[in-house]
Amino acid sequence: MDGNSAGCPVHQGRDDRKSAKVAEASADMHTGTRVIGNFVAARDLLRSPKMRQAGASIEHVDLSKPDEISFFFLDGEIHRKRRAAVAGLFAPKTIVTRHHVVMNRAIDEITADLQKRGSAPLDEMSWQMAVDVAADIVGLTDSDSNRNLAIRVRKVLDASIRQRKGFFSKLVLNARMLIAVGRFYKHDMLPAIAARKIQPKDDVLSHLVKENYSKRGMIMECLSYGGAGMLTTREFIVMCAWHLFDNQPLRERFLSGEESDQFAILEEILRLEPVAAFLQRRVAEPFEEANGTALKEGEVVSISIRDANVDEAITGPCPFELDPDRGKRMKVIGPFMSFGDGPHRCPGAQVAMHETRIFLDRLFRLPGVRLVSAPAVSWNPNIHGYELRGAVVACDPA
Repeated sequence: MDGNSAGCPVHQGRDDRKSAKVAEASADMHTGTRVIGNFVAARDLLRSPKMRQAGASIEHVDLSKPDEISFFFLDGEIHRKRRAAVAGLFAPKTIVTRHHVVMNRAIDEITADLQKRGSAPLDEMSWQMAVDVAADIVGLTDSDSNRNLAIRVRKVLDASIRQRKGFFSKLVLNARMLIAVGRFYKHDMLPAIAARKIQPKDDVLSHLVKENYSKRGMIMECLSYGGAGMLTTREFIVMCAWHLFDNQPLRERFLSGEESDQFAILEEILRLEPVAAFLQRRVAEPFEEANGTALKEGEVVSISIRDANVDEAITGPCPFELDPDRGKRMKVIGPFMSFGDGPHRCPGAQVAMHETRIFLDRLFRLPGVRLVSAPAVSWNPNIHGYELRGAVVACDPA
């Protein structure tokens, strides 16, 4: 510990993390792997060309057919090309000039509905926001309605991450998965594909149509780009709102601050509360990490994002304290390791930050806005992260 840490409030029991207890009590997901919690070592591993994707059931993926699987599972040049083809959709200028329009339209509808109803589940509101933004980026804009799209996508994602035991249960799960995917493809993807064959747009689906992806390849890529952003952004928005509701000085600073200060607050919350707890990599070539530990070829390592984000060597004193000035003081850009690093760093990181800022800025300016019930925190071992359900927000009627 740094010598200045002796008087740190955290050593008197302060810990601003709301997900810490459930994360620490969760089952050990690192069995059979070496856990890396040092920030520098974790960053070096994620940036190394000697590492390959691992975890996320990648052992069941047929890598010999790259055109039928998501870019998420790929490495090397083919992964770089697949990401580069749509990188412009996540560029800062595109976010401001294009995605902000979608974000503002979505939050207009969400807040209007909240004022009409008087109260609403916060995770449903954040889910709708995430779906609307991701749908525009992916190209799923020809559905019967965004609400129905959100329901169908949720059913697909829920089925894909649920684990069942027993032969009969697996058959039931597979059947539900096929039905959910079939409805999503019929009602959301097919209309969008048909429209883009006639008039391409600047979105992921137009690229897939142009490159003549197979049906399976299109489904996998759309769900990867869309699903990942929807799931994580939903939890992040709820977590940030919870912190702001519980911390009046922080909320006042957020509402009175410039955009850069708002981002600093959100990044610090995400440092403390990363939605994904860890990433896994397989060693393709012998590798020596920052602390001198030798990693063998074929070995799988778990990079603990939660541990790396509270490494005092990079955070400075009081690593469990929510301090929006930390990043500037420590000269760290962004929310530390929360979006990963290296070639697989989350492509939609800045999109998530912008839509969260816009959502919260509008929500907390509603007259009489209040948290009726706080969320319950649970742990989903299938996505290795926390889930927040049951939060209800209310406001004065319009």
